[in-house]
Amino acid sequence: MNCKKPSQADIETVSGQLGRPARGVLYIAARAASGEPLVVATAPCLADGTPFPTFYYLTHPEVVAAASRLEATGFMAELNARLQEDAELCAAYTRAHELYIADRERAGGKVPQLEGISAGGMPARVKCLHALIGHALAAGAGVNPLGDIALAASGFLAQEH
Repeated sequence: MNCKKPSQADIETVSGQLGRPARGVLYIAARAASGEPLVVATAPCLADGTPFPTFYYLTHPEVVAAASRLEATGFMAELNARLQEDAELCAAYTRAHELYIADRERAGGKVPQLEGISAGGMPARVKCLHALIGHALAAGAGVNPLGDIALAASGFLAQEH
């Protein structure tokens, strides 16, 4: 886990990517080959005290758009069906959920309101491809199997960045 505090330039880039001021950025969790932020690690509790479960937050406009296009095709229903049919996939997804929570707690501490909550619907269903792709990019291949599948299906990695 890269826990290096983001530079002011990183925060400005992320703010531009989001179209609003970046909030609670602990570090850049994944970068494009160009160096641009793809995913930020966000504090589990924002400055105003709001619990924020999405630790790995997807920011790069191209990958956000790729995830949105994939969601629009109904791909989440396909992944949910696979999750229900494949016990090994379900077990790996549960491990991804546990690792996500552990990463968040290591970086920002425990927040009682987030106890047992990760993101993207883990561990029981697929609710948000943005969160799963963000986790896959930040954690690396093999950690979140459904994030890996969604990332591959999005076509994002096949593009030049």
